Amino acid sequence: MLSRTDYIRQSLETHLFFARIMKEHAFFLQVGFTPKDNKYIKYANELRMAFDDFLEDCVELANGVISKTVIASGEIITQYTLEAEKLTEFYTGVNFRTKITQKEKALVAGNDCHPTMERKVFILNRRALSLLDNIIRFKTNILNEVLSCKMFTLNYPLLIEHILREARLYRRLIQKLQARETINVKKEMLEQEAFWNQIMGEHAKFIRGLLDPSEEELFDAADRFGREFDRLTDEAKDAMDRCTPVDYMQITDESLRATKNIRDFKAQGTEGLLDCKIKSIILPLLGDHVLREANHYLNLLKIFRQC
Repeated sequence: MLSRTDYIRQSLETHLFFARIMKEHAFFLQVGFTPKDNKYIKYANELRMAFDDFLEDCVELANGVISKTVIASGEIITQYTLEAEKLTEFYTGVNFRTKITQKEKALVAGNDCHPTMERKVFILNRRALSLLDNIIRFKTNILNEVLSCKMFTLNYPLLIEHILREARLYRRLIQKLQARETINVKKEMLEQEAFWNQIMGEHAKFIRGLLDPSEEELFDAADRFGREFDRLTDEAKDAMDRCTPVDYMQITDESLRATKNIRDFKAQGTEGLLDCKIKSIILPLLGDHVLREANHYLNLLKIFRQC
């Protein structure tokens, strides 16, 4: 059973990463609809604002509680997040609550997990589960409409499926925390690696598909990353069946190397988008979004290597 400190800290660290991811998913959906689907646009905006409110409350509670490692990891925000939000707001006309990002920049680490925090975090987790049920239903509905050719959106069907998987993972993690389950890192290691290797591979494919055809070098690099992470996903799934420590470490080391490389690729790409040096239909916030996910996965892999 999780201690009070671990319950509070793990809950808040999970929210600081995933709640921002969810609010950005709502935004990407919002700007991908056509005017015909105005009700969907409005609901996506409502979800985005609800996750904004939730994230802001998480930031208030997390100050002086979370670890230095998570703050330094670049999974909460990166050095590009604020600028990416401002430029994406300029391009789309959708307002971003950048004050939340400013507050996240000021977060400090600590161990202030006093007893009253436990109840506050329990309520926060219940609120997260309710929000997640809503966004999962919404994403599922959109995916079904798109796959049955009843809706057109600028988002790939695979991207909608991709963000649905991430929402379901977030919900599963919070459900485990609410049950005070101690996570068996060795048991979950290859499952998480298979999950995130697939996510990294799909990021590469989305980038490849959103680049201007003239960006041949970047296209080829993204294509190579896509194929590499497809292989790593398959290897992680195969290793789950064999369950030998050698397989675990080899896959983790390979995943770590590949994720460092794609993280650097994403960072360079985000810089290029912000500096108007890359021809594409990629919003700057999408570049920063996938960079944060790579940083989160790198943090997980470093934990796995210590097991």
